[in-house]
Amino acid sequence: MESEEVLKAVFPLLEGVDLASCMAVCKQWNDIAKDDFFWKCMCANRWPSICKRPNPLTETYYKLYKTFHKRQQRRTLLPPRISFDDLEFFIDIWAEDILLFSEAVSGSVLQSGFRSPASGVCDLLKYHLESSEYKMTFPVEPRFTIPSGQNQNVSVSVMVGRKDTNKVACIINKSMFDYIERSSYRALAYDYLDISPGYPFLPGIRAWISLLFMEEGSEDLMDVFGIQMDFCDVANSKEEVLWLLDMLDWK
Repeated sequence: MESEEVLKAVFPLLEGVDLASCMAVCKQWNDIAKDDFFWKCMCANRWPSICKRPNPLTETYYKLYKTFHKRQQRRTLLPPRISFDDLEFFIDIWAEDILLFSEAVSGSVLQSGFRSPASGVCDLLKYHLESSEYKMTFPVEPRFTIPSGQNQNVSVSVMVGRKDTNKVACIINKSMFDYIERSSYRALAYDYLDISPGYPFLPGIRAWISLLFMEEGSEDLMDVFGIQMDFCDVANSKEEVLWLLDMLDWK
């Protein structure tokens, strides 16, 4: 009995992780440590207001503490409901009223990326292309050039179609490439996604598109050899991108 009294005096002084460890020592320690009074003390130290009510919010204070004492680990996503094989991306790039690039790119091509960076690519852009962040990239053939000035007025529109439902959604609507990142040889544009009304709490998600270029010949022109698209504000894996695309406002 003396040892039991000692344990009852010591257990309220422990941290939750240590008390949980004590439950695995032996049957006697387990019987004492699972007393919900000790776990109410733990909860009172962390969430005093919760313990002012007569009964715990869950079945026991032990369950409450076990559930919320630390941030839940990131859970694995369920398999997405669509695949890149279901998708086709329609990309149009304009300089004023001149159409520079217009192509329908299958999802399987866009998501596979470069097998190897083009020759002559700077080291910083090569590092960007080989980074672990998930970005959809494809080479431009034939290449095209755009003016390099800040007032270049080059815009892009991107639509995506679903082969499984024959519906279309807008990703980027006539956005300007108004930011030139010369250190990594990228011209960037973005637009906010049109998310389905079924997901009303997902505003302000951006789609980014980059023109990957090299400066060859005239300094006033940029030679575009690749196009890259990503949603790195919120989606950093193939599965996350597919879930995000599935939530678009498909028409």
